Amino acid sequence: MNIVIYPGTFDPITNGHFDLIERAARIFDKVVIAVAASPGKRPALDLDTRVALARDVVDELDNVNVVGFSGLLTELLDQQGARIVLRGLRAVSDFEYELQLANMNRAQAPHVESLFLTPAVENSYISATIVREIARLGGDISGLVHPRVAAALREHFHCDPGSVGRSFSAQNPGQ
Repeated sequence: MNIVIYPGTFDPITNGHFDLIERAARIFDKVVIAVAASPGKRPALDLDTRVALARDVVDELDNVNVVGFSGLLTELLDQQGARIVLRGLRAVSDFEYELQLANMNRAQAPHVESLFLTPAVENSYISATIVREIARLGGDISGLVHPRVAAALREHFHCDPGSVGRSFSAQNPGQ
């Protein structure tokens, strides 16, 4: 079986992530979305929430599974019977970091290959960091994430659904 693992913090999972997942599901027999605990990154959403949201988003894809993990990616690859890591590249700036990760994975497990996909143009500017910041400020993220993810972020950041989409000047008259 041809299995690929797509690791990340998915804090939150975005339409850009889903684009890559959906395309990988057409290429591979099985896609494993590996949601990393990543305590060093101090994710806004806890691991269980990120796993649950990822499962909601990929629910329609029969050959996609979601797991949470906190160990080495190379160990997870072995546990899942996978030899391929999927990573996304939005821009040239992503390449250096992703190349470093790929080389480290190869040093740890020489049998592991990394595959890089670029998102569709309409998703190329979406990052989880930017989505979190827009959500934290009460902005409209409906075009960037699945509706369930948008609702979870509004709840997490205690945003008034009526405030979504208001501009800064409308929130702060006289500015």
